[in-house]
Amino acid sequence: MNTLKNILKENIVQMGLVEKLSPQYICLVLGTALLCGVILYIVYKCFYRGAVYSENFGLLILMSTLTVAFIIMTISSNIVLSLGMVGALSIVRFRAAVKDPLDVGFLFLAIAAGLTAGAGLFFVAILGTTAICAVFICMRGIGRDRTTYLLVTSYERDAEDAVSEMLRKRRGRVKSKTKDGQRVELTAVIKRDAEKALDEITEIKGVGKATLITYTGDAQY
Repeated sequence: MNTLKNILKENIVQMGLVEKLSPQYICLVLGTALLCGVILYIVYKCFYRGAVYSENFGLLILMSTLTVAFIIMTISSNIVLSLGMVGALSIVRFRAAVKDPLDVGFLFLAIAAGLTAGAGLFFVAILGTTAICAVFICMRGIGRDRTTYLLVTSYERDAEDAVSEMLRKRRGRVKSKTKDGQRVELTAVIKRDAEKALDEITEIKGVGKATLITYTGDAQY
C-alpha cells in the first residue's frame, strides 16, 4: 500500500500537478492583493454617497480581495487539492442583502483583483484595479453636478396654484401628493436650483414647512 502511495505521489509531482510555494511568492501574492484591496477600500470610502456608510462593507472588500487571492494561490499550486476545494466552496451560500447596486460592483472588482493576484498576474491586478478606480472617480466627478433633490412640503389648498406655478418654473416633477382635509402634502423631484426652489416655496402664503432631501435613487440623506 505504501509503495502504491509513493508511486502516485511521484507521478503527481512529475506531472507538475503540485508546486511548492516559497515564502517570497506567498508574500508577493498577498501583498499585491492587499494593495489592490486598500485602493478599493479608500476609493469606496471617499466617494460613497449613500445614506449611511458601512465600515463593515469596506472591510469586506479588503478581506474578499485577500481571501480570493489566498484561495486561487492554493488551487494553482496543487491541482489535486483544488478539486476538493472547488467542491467545498460550491456549497457556500451568501444571503446578505446588498442594498446599493454599486456595492456589488466594488465587491465584484475585489474578487477580480484577488483572482488575478492569486494567479500571479501582479501587474495586471494593480493596473486593472487602478484603471477601473480612476474611471469610477472620473464618472463621479462628471455626475457631481447632476444631483437630484426631493422637495417635501405641506401647504393649504388655497396655495395649490402658487405651488404648482413654482414647480413648473423650476421644472419640478410631482412624485407623490396626499390630501387630508384642507392640507396637502407633496413630494416633488427638483433637478435645478433646488435651494432657490426651497426659498421660493417657503415664501408662498399657506405653506407650512418645506424640506429638501438629496435623492440618489436608493438612498436619501
